[in-house]
Amino acid sequence: MIIGGMQKFSLVDFPGKTSAVFFSSGCNMRCGYCHNPELVLPNLFEPAINMDEIYNFLDNRIGKLDGIVLSGGEPSIHKDMSEFLGEIKHRGFAVKLDSNGTNPQLLMDVIENNLVDYFAMDIKAPLDRYSEVTGRPIDTSAIERSVDIIMGSGIDYEFRTTVMKGQLDINDFVEIGSLIKGADKHFLQKFSPCKTLDPGFMDNESYSDAEMQGFQETMNNFVHSCLVR
Repeated sequence: MIIGGMQKFSLVDFPGKTSAVFFSSGCNMRCGYCHNPELVLPNLFEPAINMDEIYNFLDNRIGKLDGIVLSGGEPSIHKDMSEFLGEIKHRGFAVKLDSNGTNPQLLMDVIENNLVDYFAMDIKAPLDRYSEVTGRPIDTSAIERSVDIIMGSGIDYEFRTTVMKGQLDINDFVEIGSLIKGADKHFLQKFSPCKTLDPGFMDNESYSDAEMQGFQETMNNFVHSCLVR
Protein backbone atom coordinates (compact mmCIF):
# COMPACT_ATOMS: atom_id res chain seq x y z
CA MET A 1 0.00 0.00 0.00
CA ILE A 2 1.00 3.59 -0.56
CA ILE A 3 -0.41 5.61 2.32
CA GLY A 4 -0.28 9.32 1.59
CA GLY A 5 -2.06 10.61 4.68
CA MET A 6 -3.40 9.63 8.06
CA GLN A 7 -5.96 10.95 10.52
CA LYS A 8 -5.08 9.56 13.91
CA PHE A 9 -8.50 9.86 15.52
CA SER A 10 -12.06 10.20 14.30
CA LEU A 11 -15.52 9.87 15.80
CA VAL A 12 -17.41 10.29 12.52
CA ASP A 13 -15.75 8.21 9.79
CA PHE A 14 -16.68 4.72 11.06
CA PRO A 15 -20.30 4.57 12.29
CA GLY A 16 -20.48 3.69 15.96
CA LYS A 17 -16.72 3.31 16.39
CA THR A 18 -13.67 5.34 17.31
CA SER A 19 -11.22 5.04 14.46
CA ALA A 20 -8.16 6.22 12.62
CA VAL A 21 -8.24 6.88 8.88
CA PHE A 22 -5.56 5.91 6.37
CA PHE A 23 -5.65 7.60 2.97
CA SER A 24 -4.12 5.69 0.06
CA SER A 25 -2.48 7.60 -2.77
CA GLY A 26 -3.71 7.18 -6.34
CA CYS A 27 -7.12 6.95 -7.98
CA ASN A 28 -8.54 5.64 -11.25
CA MET A 29 -11.12 8.43 -11.43
CA ARG A 30 -10.83 12.19 -11.95
CA CYS A 31 -14.00 13.60 -10.44
CA GLY A 32 -13.76 17.36 -10.79
CA TYR A 33 -15.36 18.03 -7.40
CA CYS A 34 -12.94 15.75 -5.51
CA HIS A 35 -11.68 17.49 -2.37
CA ASN A 36 -8.52 15.36 -2.08
CA PRO A 37 -6.51 16.26 -5.21
CA GLU A 38 -3.28 15.51 -3.34
CA LEU A 39 -4.36 11.86 -3.21
CA VAL A 40 -5.41 11.70 -6.88
CA LEU A 41 -2.95 13.70 -9.00
CA PRO A 42 0.56 12.18 -8.95
CA ASN A 43 2.23 15.59 -9.21
CA LEU A 44 0.56 16.57 -5.92
CA PHE A 45 1.29 13.37 -3.96
CA GLU A 46 2.75 13.86 -0.51
CA PRO A 47 5.66 11.55 0.41
CA ALA A 48 4.32 8.13 1.37
CA ILE A 49 4.22 7.32 5.06
CA ASN A 50 6.69 4.58 5.89
CA MET A 51 4.85 1.31 6.48
CA ASP A 52 6.86 0.62 9.63
CA GLU A 53 5.43 3.86 11.00
CA ILE A 54 1.94 2.69 10.05
CA TYR A 55 2.34 -0.67 11.78
CA ASN A 56 3.91 0.93 14.87
CA PHE A 57 0.92 3.25 15.05
CA LEU A 58 -1.47 0.31 14.84
CA ASP A 59 0.41 -1.60 17.53
CA ASN A 60 0.24 1.41 19.84
CA ARG A 61 -3.52 1.85 19.30
CA ILE A 62 -4.56 -1.71 20.16
CA GLY A 63 -7.23 -1.42 22.83
CA LYS A 64 -7.52 2.34 22.28
CA LEU A 65 -9.33 2.45 18.94
CA ASP A 66 -12.21 0.31 17.73
CA GLY A 67 -11.47 0.39 14.04
CA ILE A 68 -9.49 1.58 11.05
CA VAL A 69 -10.87 3.22 7.92
CA LEU A 70 -9.04 2.70 4.63
CA SER A 71 -9.95 5.48 2.25
CA GLY A 72 -8.27 7.39 -0.53
CA GLY A 73 -7.80 8.05 -3.41
CA GLU A 74 -9.00 4.59 -4.28
CA PRO A 75 -7.59 1.77 -2.12
CA SER A 76 -8.57 -1.04 -4.49
CA ILE A 77 -6.05 0.02 -7.16
CA HIS A 78 -3.33 -1.33 -4.86
CA LYS A 79 -2.67 -5.04 -5.38
CA ASP A 80 -1.57 -5.53 -1.77
CA MET A 81 -4.71 -3.98 -0.27
CA SER A 82 -5.97 -7.32 1.06
CA GLU A 83 -2.63 -8.03 2.70
CA PHE A 84 -2.73 -4.63 4.39
CA LEU A 85 -6.27 -5.19 5.64
CA GLY A 86 -5.14 -8.56 6.98
CA GLU A 87 -2.46 -6.83 9.05
CA ILE A 88 -5.09 -4.50 10.48
CA LYS A 89 -7.53 -7.31 11.29
CA HIS A 90 -4.71 -9.40 12.80
CA ARG A 91 -4.30 -6.63 15.38
CA GLY A 92 -7.96 -6.86 16.35
CA PHE A 93 -9.35 -3.75 14.68
CA ALA A 94 -12.63 -3.57 12.80
CA VAL A 95 -12.17 -2.36 9.22
CA LYS A 96 -14.20 0.06 7.14
CA LEU A 97 -13.33 0.24 3.44
CA ASP A 98 -14.20 3.24 1.28
CA SER A 99 -14.27 2.36 -2.42
CA ASN A 100 -15.56 3.54 -5.77
CA GLY A 101 -16.55 -0.02 -6.73
CA THR A 102 -14.40 -0.40 -9.83
CA ASN A 103 -12.74 -3.60 -8.59
CA PRO A 104 -15.55 -6.02 -7.68
CA GLN A 105 -13.26 -9.06 -7.58
CA LEU A 106 -11.15 -7.48 -4.86
CA LEU A 107 -14.30 -6.66 -2.90
CA MET A 108 -15.31 -10.31 -3.17
CA ASP A 109 -11.87 -11.40 -2.00
CA VAL A 110 -11.93 -9.26 1.15
CA ILE A 111 -15.44 -10.48 1.95
CA GLU A 112 -14.48 -14.12 1.55
CA ASN A 113 -11.46 -13.59 3.81
CA ASN A 114 -13.42 -11.67 6.48
CA LEU A 115 -11.26 -8.58 6.10
CA VAL A 116 -13.96 -5.89 6.12
CA ASP A 117 -16.68 -5.02 8.64
CA TYR A 118 -18.23 -2.03 6.88
CA PHE A 119 -18.31 -0.85 3.26
CA ALA A 120 -18.87 2.68 1.99
CA MET A 121 -19.21 2.78 -1.80
CA ASP A 122 -19.54 5.94 -3.84
CA ILE A 123 -22.28 6.02 -6.45
CA LYS A 124 -21.07 8.75 -8.75
CA ALA A 125 -23.90 9.03 -11.26
CA PRO A 126 -26.39 7.02 -13.32
CA LEU A 127 -24.52 4.30 -15.18
CA ASP A 128 -24.84 6.01 -18.56
CA ARG A 129 -23.15 9.13 -17.17
CA TYR A 130 -20.40 7.51 -15.11
CA SER A 131 -17.53 8.28 -17.48
CA GLU A 132 -18.75 11.85 -17.90
CA VAL A 133 -18.90 12.56 -14.17
CA THR A 134 -15.71 10.70 -13.22
CA GLY A 135 -13.57 11.96 -16.10
CA ARG A 136 -12.38 8.47 -17.00
CA PRO A 137 -13.67 5.53 -19.07
CA ILE A 138 -15.50 3.33 -16.56
CA ASP A 139 -16.66 -0.27 -16.93
CA THR A 140 -20.15 0.23 -15.51
CA SER A 141 -20.73 -3.52 -15.33
CA ALA A 142 -18.08 -3.50 -12.58
CA ILE A 143 -20.06 -0.85 -10.73
CA GLU A 144 -23.24 -2.95 -10.99
CA ARG A 145 -21.37 -6.03 -9.82
CA SER A 146 -19.90 -4.21 -6.81
CA VAL A 147 -23.34 -2.95 -5.80
CA ASP A 148 -24.68 -6.50 -5.94
CA ILE A 149 -21.70 -7.91 -4.03
CA ILE A 150 -21.94 -5.37 -1.23
CA MET A 151 -25.71 -5.60 -0.88
CA GLY A 152 -25.54 -9.40 -0.77
CA SER A 153 -22.54 -9.67 1.52
CA GLY A 154 -24.32 -9.60 4.87
CA ILE A 155 -21.83 -6.90 5.92
CA ASP A 156 -22.96 -3.46 7.05
CA TYR A 157 -22.67 -0.86 4.30
CA GLU A 158 -23.69 2.48 2.91
CA PHE A 159 -23.81 4.04 -0.52
CA ARG A 160 -23.12 7.75 -0.95
CA THR A 161 -23.36 10.32 -3.70
CA THR A 162 -21.81 13.78 -3.94
CA VAL A 163 -24.42 16.20 -5.29
CA MET A 164 -23.37 19.26 -7.28
CA LYS A 165 -25.72 21.67 -9.00
CA GLY A 166 -25.49 21.41 -12.77
CA GLN A 167 -24.12 17.86 -12.66
CA LEU A 168 -26.90 15.71 -11.17
CA ASP A 169 -30.63 16.41 -11.23
CA ILE A 170 -33.83 14.71 -10.14
CA ASN A 171 -33.92 12.42 -13.19
CA ASP A 172 -30.43 11.19 -12.36
CA PHE A 173 -31.57 10.22 -8.88
CA VAL A 174 -34.41 8.15 -10.26
CA GLU A 175 -31.78 6.16 -12.19
CA ILE A 176 -29.42 5.99 -9.22
CA GLY A 177 -32.33 4.77 -7.13
CA SER A 178 -32.99 1.98 -9.59
CA LEU A 179 -29.30 0.99 -9.45
CA ILE A 180 -29.26 0.59 -5.65
CA LYS A 181 -32.92 -0.33 -5.13
CA GLY A 182 -33.46 -2.01 -1.77
CA ALA A 183 -30.22 -0.71 -0.24
CA ASP A 184 -30.11 -0.13 3.50
CA LYS A 185 -28.52 3.33 3.54
CA HIS A 186 -27.77 6.04 0.99
CA PHE A 187 -26.19 9.35 1.92
CA LEU A 188 -26.34 12.50 -0.16
CA GLN A 189 -23.28 14.67 0.29
CA LYS A 190 -23.77 18.32 -0.64
CA PHE A 191 -20.97 19.67 -2.83
CA SER A 192 -18.83 22.23 -1.03
CA PRO A 193 -16.46 24.32 -3.19
CA CYS A 194 -13.68 24.57 -0.60
CA LYS A 195 -11.04 22.61 -2.54
CA THR A 196 -11.52 20.76 -5.83
CA LEU A 197 -9.45 18.61 -8.14
CA ASP A 198 -10.59 20.73 -11.10
CA PRO A 199 -10.16 24.42 -10.14
CA GLY A 200 -13.03 25.28 -12.47
CA PHE A 201 -15.39 23.51 -10.09
CA MET A 202 -14.73 26.14 -7.43
CA ASP A 203 -17.25 28.34 -9.25
CA ASN A 204 -20.01 25.73 -9.15
CA GLU A 205 -22.99 26.16 -6.86
CA SER A 206 -24.43 23.86 -4.24
CA TYR A 207 -28.07 22.90 -4.16
CA SER A 208 -30.24 24.51 -1.49
CA ASP A 209 -31.33 22.52 1.55
CA ALA A 210 -34.84 22.35 0.10
CA GLU A 211 -33.54 20.97 -3.20
CA MET A 212 -31.44 18.39 -1.38
CA GLN A 213 -34.54 17.35 0.56
CA GLY A 214 -36.29 16.76 -2.76
CA PHE A 215 -33.51 14.41 -3.86
CA GLN A 216 -33.70 12.70 -0.48
CA GLU A 217 -37.44 12.14 -0.87
CA THR A 218 -36.87 10.66 -4.32
CA MET A 219 -34.21 8.27 -3.05
CA ASN A 220 -36.41 7.19 -0.14
CA ASN A 221 -38.71 5.65 -2.76
CA PHE A 222 -35.89 3.21 -3.56
CA VAL A 223 -33.84 2.66 -0.39
CA HIS A 224 -34.65 2.02 3.25
CA SER A 225 -33.00 5.21 4.46
CA CYS A 226 -31.61 8.22 2.62
CA LEU A 227 -30.01 11.03 4.59
CA VAL A 228 -28.29 14.29 3.69
CA ARG A 229 -24.84 14.99 5.04
